[in-house]
Amino acid sequence: MPLVPMKQILDEAAKKSYGVPHFNVNNMEQAQAIMRSASEVESPVIMAASRGALKYTDLIFIKHLMMACIEKYPKIPVAMHLDHGNGLESVKTAISLGFTSVMMDGSLKEDAKTPTTFDENVKVTKSCVDYAHKVGVTVEGELGTLGGIEDGVGSGQVHLTDPNQVKEFLQKTGVDALAVAIGTSHGAYKFKIKPDPDKNLLAMDVIRKIHSMVPKLHMVMHGSSSVPQELIAQINKNGGKIAPTFGVPLWAIKEGIAAGVRKVNVDTDLRLASTAAIRKVFYESPEKFDPREYLGPARDAMAALVKERYVAFGSAGHAFDYEPATLEDMKKFY
Repeated sequence: MPLVPMKQILDEAAKKSYGVPHFNVNNMEQAQAIMRSASEVESPVIMAASRGALKYTDLIFIKHLMMACIEKYPKIPVAMHLDHGNGLESVKTAISLGFTSVMMDGSLKEDAKTPTTFDENVKVTKSCVDYAHKVGVTVEGELGTLGGIEDGVGSGQVHLTDPNQVKEFLQKTGVDALAVAIGTSHGAYKFKIKPDPDKNLLAMDVIRKIHSMVPKLHMVMHGSSSVPQELIAQINKNGGKIAPTFGVPLWAIKEGIAAGVRKVNVDTDLRLASTAAIRKVFYESPEKFDPREYLGPARDAMAALVKERYVAFGSAGHAFDYEPATLEDMKKFY
């Protein structure tokens, strides 16, 4: 089965009110973990690569990792997504590699650090949409900025999405999905205290207001790793030094999904799961040196976490609800 446009996965998720996790890929073990768990629970897949991943893994290797996933699991619908594209050239590169979805992060300038104006965001995002839609590729935009920095992306500042700008942004750009800023951050260090419904660390009201104004919009939550405390504890127990930190709790993500979020970006959690497993092997069996003896457990740990997210976000069991679309189908739609 070919790669599918991400728009189809999000459209189908909207019909049954569930969310689909987006997992970033940097190496073979992550890709295998994502696909193994998706096959076990029959979930559609959004597999993403950031510009940092493309640089680390190499463009050609990423492309063939992607194709290996399709060959190994031909029945699972997979959208390959560019995370945080910073200009039309990065989008063109991803599309040339076979990506079926791209994110144009027009909220930041091409340095991936300096916030843009609304008009600048519209201009660069529209140029991406015009190019991608001609070949059937899905486009995600971003309005507002997240805190934190990950893979070199982020201003370190939080500018919440203004719900009153959303409809205008959609009309002027034509994006298929929109990342909204509600107080989450990239990376592991999101919150110094545990998020609580009464502490107002997350602006869930922004999501609800946007959904009431534009009910058919597919919203995206970035920076939504939950930073499991048991993984932090395991890492530190076995020689790590991760400072106290908290992530986005599952209750908040589920609230978002109920209010129109269809894609939830998870990256840090896989890194933590992998690191916890590797440190455990190194600490308990310091004589081991075969990478397979620590990368294998890392892959298993990531697979367990991925499976939990498919179930928690509601995408488990929905891989075969629909006939897969192609980019040619989407070209006709656009």
